[in-house]
Amino acid sequence: MRKPTILSLAAAALLLPAASPAAAPGAAEWEIGPIIRGRNYSQAMPLRPQPTRTGWRFDFPVGDSPAAGHVHYVTYRPAPIAPGSRIIVRYRVDARAGTRFVPQERPDLPATVSLYFQRRGDNWTARGRYERFRWYAPAATVRKIARGEHEMIVRLDDPNWISVNSRSAKSDSGALEAALADIDRIGLVFGSSAARGHGVYATAPARFTLLSFRIEPAGQGSRDVG
Repeated sequence: MRKPTILSLAAAALLLPAASPAAAPGAAEWEIGPIIRGRNYSQAMPLRPQPTRTGWRFDFPVGDSPAAGHVHYVTYRPAPIAPGSRIIVRYRVDARAGTRFVPQERPDLPATVSLYFQRRGDNWTARGRYERFRWYAPAATVRKIARGEHEMIVRLDDPNWISVNSRSAKSDSGALEAALADIDRIGLVFGSSAARGHGVYATAPARFTLLSFRIEPAGQGSRDVG
């Protein structure tokens, strides 16, 4: 039997379908949390966002203090993610002029939204090896919550991701790779630059709408599938 040559193997590889951007699941698979030891830290929020035609939405808790409630994490469980992929997120914030978005733990700072992912088996203590189980997107990609449509693009191999105690992946790139290889959750966190996922509320009715969330393998273009 004739053995395949290197050229014939290369030709066959060209016929295989290229990896495609991964679309996020429907609203029913996203969770507003986090839920830690039975407690949901997103107070006065539903467990799931409301579905829309292209994604989902939720209304921020409204009040003049954290007692009104606050939204922390909105996440889902992804399929395996290839190293070198990037996340592209488009969203819209609707609110009337003058509405303020307030971080419930740091009201002196602007409220932010950013990306994060979490390794399977995290015990939420941030101690010992668990300090490297939650990873938050590079500071340059964090967005102040403001009215209008916005976009975030983040590479998952960017060395400026930080761990839960703000340690840069530059100091331990293997920990970032290990967390991605055993990923459990990925999504958006709401808080401030000092406490990324510690919750946000609004001073007047306001809505966050996810327009698209996709994960592109390295080398892919920007085709929208979400």
